[in-house]
Amino acid sequence: MTKIDTSIPEQVLPTPSHTVGPFYGYALPFPGGEDIAPAGHPDTVTVHGYVYDGDGNPLPDALLELWGPDTEGRVPTADGSMRRDPASGGFLGRNGVEFTGFGRIQTDANGHWYARTLRPGARGRSAPYVSVCVFARGLLVHLFTRIYLPGDAAVLAADPLLSRVPAERRDTLIAADEGRGTYRFDIRLQGEGETVFLEFQ
Repeated sequence: MTKIDTSIPEQVLPTPSHTVGPFYGYALPFPGGEDIAPAGHPDTVTVHGYVYDGDGNPLPDALLELWGPDTEGRVPTADGSMRRDPASGGFLGRNGVEFTGFGRIQTDANGHWYARTLRPGARGRSAPYVSVCVFARGLLVHLFTRIYLPGDAAVLAADPLLSRVPAERRDTLIAADEGRGTYRFDIRLQGEGETVFLEFQ
């Protein structure tokens, strides 16, 4: 007679409820996704950084989408971020002339990303910012945040959203100025220094 052990094990390991990617690199990135500013535009800035998981490890397969206004704070209406070749159907990338304000960037093998865009102008009472959407492994729902560029402490302090964020967490929304039009903005999904994420209802 075979005995079946029906006792409950001391430790039950959790199982994932879903498997999420990484599938982003196969269909979503497009050539020139990081080059949002028109070629040679004098107001171009570079924003770069890393995406980290809750353990502080860089994610090599995250995907970011960026949206930003032009230097006057106007939301662009130009088409053309993902132009296709009419003959082959393949992506041609941007034409390098219009500013669409939109970019899609995949992190590299080291979890690093970068985008070249126009320095955003202020809109209404808000300090200048670029909107960000984060897709990454383990996220069942994508995350939204903002990249504020430093430069005017009074404007940042008066921003309606930033002023509602606890003082000790505001820095997670403000890029660091590295000089020569380059800014660093790391995204931490969890843990110490977690980026402030926004919920839209």
